[in-house]
Amino acid sequence: MTILNDDRPDAANEKAQLAADMLQGLRRFAKSVMVISCECDGRRYAMSATAVSEVSLNPPIMLICVNRDATLHTPLLAGADFAINMLHGGQEEIARHCGGERQGEARFDTGDWQISDFGPPILADAQAYFICRQEQRVEHGTHSIFIGEVVAAYAGPDIDPLVYVDGKYLAPVNGSRSEQ
Repeated sequence: MTILNDDRPDAANEKAQLAADMLQGLRRFAKSVMVISCECDGRRYAMSATAVSEVSLNPPIMLICVNRDATLHTPLLAGADFAINMLHGGQEEIARHCGGERQGEARFDTGDWQISDFGPPILADAQAYFICRQEQRVEHGTHSIFIGEVVAAYAGPDIDPLVYVDGKYLAPVNGSRSEQ
């Protein structure tokens, strides 16, 4: 266990070790895989992400964390609304394409992508999606936190999330079940 103490002479080494320990801890943090999508000036953007969270149900608010180096960051910075598309177990290829295997418009070659009534592209065959009207941005560290009010939501009948843990995509065994 690394404990940070900025007063010691080797504080820089401790910060590096703390970051390494944190990364190893986060590799054990299983999260559903999402693809964040938006449209700006006639161009579509998409990025795989796990740094997504619900904030509130009343009003319905979600947040996403986006690295400032990501291509998606620029249109979000310009105020673009966004969609959060939750992938199901059979959509690993989409996660990989939007996670860096493809660039630009080629990220939309796989899956049933449609333009929503609210602007952002949605993955119509996603397990679920949330369309968010951007309300606020917070800059912190290497990332920006974009907060949006949910203006539309969809949840498919099956619960079968694509999960990312320890650097791998996983689909739960026999994870599909219909909602009742």
